[in-house]
Amino acid sequence: MSMPTFRTAVVRTSGGPGAIEIIDVPVVEPGLGEVRVEIAAAPVNPVDLGVASGFFHAMGLINQPEHTGLGWDFAGIVVATGPGVDLAVGTPVAGLVVGFDRDFGTYAEQLVVPAADLAVVPDGLDLVAASTVPLNGLAAAQIVDLLGDAPTGGNRLLVTGAAGAVGGYVASLAQDRGWWVTGLARAEDEEFVHSLGAGFTTHAEPGWDAVADGAALQEQGLALVRDGGAFVGVRPNAVPATERGITVAVVVTHPDGPRLGDLLARTASGELPARVHTVMPLDQVADAHRAMAKGGVRGRYVLQP
Repeated sequence: MSMPTFRTAVVRTSGGPGAIEIIDVPVVEPGLGEVRVEIAAAPVNPVDLGVASGFFHAMGLINQPEHTGLGWDFAGIVVATGPGVDLAVGTPVAGLVVGFDRDFGTYAEQLVVPAADLAVVPDGLDLVAASTVPLNGLAAAQIVDLLGDAPTGGNRLLVTGAAGAVGGYVASLAQDRGWWVTGLARAEDEEFVHSLGAGFTTHAEPGWDAVADGAALQEQGLALVRDGGAFVGVRPNAVPATERGITVAVVVTHPDGPRLGDLLARTASGELPARVHTVMPLDQVADAHRAMAKGGVRGRYVLQP
């Protein structure tokens, strides 16, 4: 009897979209505290383009002898549970797997993950939309944690890349913590940024109490913070040097099931935007990467196995 297998997208030797292969790997049963999920949707993220191109291999962050898995977030249906799990088979869930050095990812038909890292997808939120929330939503929530509550008399927050995947969430979520938010983005994104309840600018002058650097402007973003203010970056591998008494922090996104549950509920209610550009079959993963690399699209490319 042959072993059951499933299809997954991997990179053996990096080299851009053309290097992505779809291979068959054996089905694994979930262990203690784990579930096996049949994946319904997995978004393409900029980090995946970096893995396929070899950017993270060159930085020494990937050392997989056989192949490296692609994909960080997903939504799907629980199809098997290990011991100590209270999620029922058939439950719709969404989640996140992090780290570069792994031989599996979410661009796949199946995935085994810790149940604690997952959140149940609320009724009325389709799995394609739900799949776009975990990585960028949790990154934004964790950026807002690093900013903390707005100090009295100093609550002017600039969000760079405010129409982008992470920035849009930050612009929305930071308002809960008392920040008066202005989004920095291109002129054509003004309506979207205003729809988040934020102010808008296409050109920021220095002097902000805090900057959340969704656009990864790095030193240029730091220059916009007033003396003694706060800066939160999005590139853990490149932390700007602190200057002028500015507090510098950088987000390292990690799974958080309860927090993800809250973000999904807010997405289901329409409070947070779900932005899907197009859904493509897993077989067209290279085309999805090429299309995303061209830029200029605000919604997400989502792969369906």
